[in-house]
Amino acid sequence: MTFAAWLSLFAVCCLGAMSPGPSLAVVLKQTVSNSRSHGLAASWFHAAGVGLWAFATISGLAILVAQSETAFRLITWLGAGYLAWTGVKAIRAGKNSAFNVNGGEKVSILTAGIEGAAISLLNPKLAIFFIALFSQFVSPDATLSDQLIMTVTALLVDGLWYSIVVFLLSHGPILRTLQNRSQLVNRLTGGILIALAARVVTL
Repeated sequence: MTFAAWLSLFAVCCLGAMSPGPSLAVVLKQTVSNSRSHGLAASWFHAAGVGLWAFATISGLAILVAQSETAFRLITWLGAGYLAWTGVKAIRAGKNSAFNVNGGEKVSILTAGIEGAAISLLNPKLAIFFIALFSQFVSPDATLSDQLIMTVTALLVDGLWYSIVVFLLSHGPILRTLQNRSQLVNRLTGGILIALAARVVTL
């Protein structure tokens, strides 16, 4: 994998991690309701689940690419369609945002981590997202090293992003600002996803 390709992968992984959704809500809830340690546990258990989905997706795509170029191209186009649909849905979400969370019950740090893992492992939409994402980067000559780089990138980006959320966004005026600007956040995210889908189909 070239450095330029990795930068593109990194940028898309960042966008996927930063998109407001149920994962963000879980991390914020654990931090606000319990402690920063609870939020970090939820963040990195969630990232581990993301890593598992990523590796499973990359491995399957690598096999498919080697066996059928037509099927791979079809998945690439379907992936672009899914990214565009996700973008439109984000724009239409308006002021509904995962930044608007309520407190929950007190739990142990392990329970917080398990909840973080569950929200990623039990979310089949992650598999669809990763198929849409990694279909742009997996090639017939991709090595195991390339697959591991993509997997680790997805895992670390996810874990580091939610760690930043825990430290910076879970309390005080920053969270309130994001809640007030949730419509803008959704529109920006949606617009970038649609632009990415357009780039995929024009390659």
